[in-house]
Amino acid sequence: MRADASPLTEKHPAHVFRPLSEMLSGWEADGIDTASFRAGVETASRRYAAYGLAHMLPLDRVLVGCESSRVGAFGGFHHPDQGYRHLQMMAVITMYGPMERRNPERPALALLDLLRAYAHDCLHYGSRRRYVEVAGRPVRTQYGINFRRTGGQSYSAADQRGSHHTRNLGIVMEGACDAEARSISRQTAARFGFTEPLDSLGTLTYRDMTGTLTKGDTERAAGLSGSDEQTRYAAALGGYETGVNRPYARFLEEFAPGEEDACHTRLLGAIISGDVGTLGAWLDDRRGPGTVSGLFRTSRYFEPSGAVPGPGGG
Repeated sequence: MRADASPLTEKHPAHVFRPLSEMLSGWEADGIDTASFRAGVETASRRYAAYGLAHMLPLDRVLVGCESSRVGAFGGFHHPDQGYRHLQMMAVITMYGPMERRNPERPALALLDLLRAYAHDCLHYGSRRRYVEVAGRPVRTQYGINFRRTGGQSYSAADQRGSHHTRNLGIVMEGACDAEARSISRQTAARFGFTEPLDSLGTLTYRDMTGTLTKGDTERAAGLSGSDEQTRYAAALGGYETGVNRPYARFLEEFAPGEEDACHTRLLGAIISGDVGTLGAWLDDRRGPGTVSGLFRTSRYFEPSGAVPGPGGG
């Protein structure tokens, strides 16, 4: 399974995928300066080590899509059917911008998007996982600080549609990983003097990569004009912001007011170690005993079930 990556790319038959290491070397050979990406990875490596992550996702385990035969193909972090796949221990991403080429149309933006995606997937790669064998299949029962019984019952339930707050551990962990990745992208953009593009889509994607989107930006993303793929990309960007990043920010504000950064740091440490104890004790001191289980555990978690969940992704 981990030697054959074809099942991960078969949903994108029009794109050509290459390992990230090969892509970077090719861009450098063509005169594109990749220093910003490499410096950002060094920053991420140091920060993640402090959270307990000893190894970053190998560049050869990241497949980057480009040179698409599909007219109008547009790639980047919000391209559909991509991301980290835990069973294969590989990430599939696409080059930001028009994909009917090998080199990016806007190298600075493409490298910043690549950094955000790689830094994000490194945290998924480093998140604590536990598997058991059920009927000859590997079933993941722990991912970070989230748990699932072998019958398929998840520790926390999905949020109600339209909710502005989250009580779902999957959203909390996804938000924590992306907040950290965008923080690294934002720091790297400032270090290398990147400036915000003037066009509407460029502005939105730059702010998305650096975690500086406003509520007005997400509203504009829903009605952005352009090619079909560009409008879908902008809509996916807005949906991810309202469905993941904003609920995570509200969660920190709600349960760690004035200490959002401290809570975020403890969350990432717990996601990587799989140990909820330190985070739980910290929240208990501020919100009362049993905060984590009270917030997240659904009553259905202990219901009997004979179903066996599929392998899934993430």
